[in-house]
Amino acid sequence: MTRNTGILEMFKRAHRTGGTMVEIFKSLSLFIIGASIIWSATHFYVHLIHRGYATLQDLLLLFVYLEIGAMTGIYFKTGKLPVRFLIYVAVTAIARYLVVDVDHLKAMSVLTMSIAVIVLMAALWVGDHIHSSED
Repeated sequence: MTRNTGILEMFKRAHRTGGTMVEIFKSLSLFIIGASIIWSATHFYVHLIHRGYATLQDLLLLFVYLEIGAMTGIYFKTGKLPVRFLIYVAVTAIARYLVVDVDHLKAMSVLTMSIAVIVLMAALWVGDHIHSSED
């Protein structure tokens, strides 16, 4: 075994070890994020139960928790981050913001956020058509 072969083997082992450490970190991080989503959503839901009712903004926040949880679960299972869920979260967050703060927003802000929702929905539509043409 030559010296170069030994060094090459050492780099290969280091590369495998680094890859394993990244996978462990990713899995642990996703588990912590998933547990935090469940904890936060549960805490919020218990708050709603104690209050005795839920408003539209509360329901939209529950949808945000659902979408982030689904996105995290899919990423944990497949290793791929579904952009579709990021867009769902963005649209729901904008809708929630509009519902909560509509009384305090200027017309231009409402128009801008409405256009943002249209652009995001168009991105979903384009993504669906690109994906369906690949099949």
